[in-house]
Formats: sequence, structure tokens, C-alpha cells
Amino acid sequence: MANAEDMEDEVSVAPPKKKGGRGMMFAGIAALLLLGGGGYLYTRGHGAQAAVTPPKAPELFLPLDPAFVVNFQDQDATRYLQVGVTVMTHDPAAVQAMKDSDPVIRNALVMLFSSQTYVGLSDINGKKKLQAEALDAVRKIVADKIGKPDVDAIYFTSFVMQ
Repeated sequence: MANAEDMEDEVSVAPPKKKGGRGMMFAGIAALLLLGGGGYLYTRGHGAQAAVTPPKAPELFLPLDPAFVVNFQDQDATRYLQVGVTVMTHDPAAVQAMKDSDPVIRNALVMLFSSQTYVGLSDINGKKKLQAEALDAVRKIVADKIGKPDVDAIYFTSFVMQ
């Protein structure tokens, strides 16, 4: 039989147990799984919200043909301006309202374009200002017709000053 001293030697020879070895490993894996699952659920939840949001209607373009040709006074001579205009909306009702109100829109834009000066339209800022004023004029006419100003943009498709 073994005596007490031999038993102590055997006990002391055994390697000490590591604290939290496998337990820490399992806790780390569990934490990673929870974070990954939470991230998946978070992004899936946002994906569901995006699916609930209706897709934006396609852009509808309405060219106002023929191009506008107006004269305006300069200090030296009579000048001419030719502007091609296309209107963009997402609402088919606004397109129909613009078609129905074509004479009113054309009149408003002719008056606006003919009130400009050569110097005022010579740089990009003057053209952008005119574009914003034209958009406001068309929006007002459409709002009077359908109750909402559903015109998103006006584009000058040609712009010639002479």
C-alpha cells in the first residue's frame, strides 16, 4: 500500500486546474452566437421595414414642345432667347394636369422668359435662378388644377441666347 507521503507526491505532481478553461470558451462562443443572431435579426427587421415602404413611382417626363422663343431688351439691341423645357414628375395626374393646362403654362413661361435680361442670364447662377422661377410658376398652375404642386423638376433641354 502507498503511504501518505507517496499520495501527497502524486497529488502535487498533478497539474493545477485552469480556472474557466472550457467554461470561458463556451461563454465566448455563446456570446458570438448571440451577437451574430442579434445582428441578423436587427438587419432582417430593417429589411422588413424597407419592404413595407412603397417603391417610388417612376419619373415621368413631359417635354413642352415646341421650344420657347422670346425676345428681350438689352441695352444695345433686341435679343432672342430660345429655351427647350422638359418637366419631371412622379405623378400621372400632374402630367395630365400639365397637358390640360398647356396654354396657361406656356403663357406663364413666355412672360417669365421675356422679362429676363441678357446680363442676368449670362452666367450659370442666372440660369439656375430662372429655372427655379419657372419651376415655381409651373407648380402653382398644377396646384391650382389638382390641389398639390406635384412637379419635381424643370430641365432646360436647350438654351440659346442671341
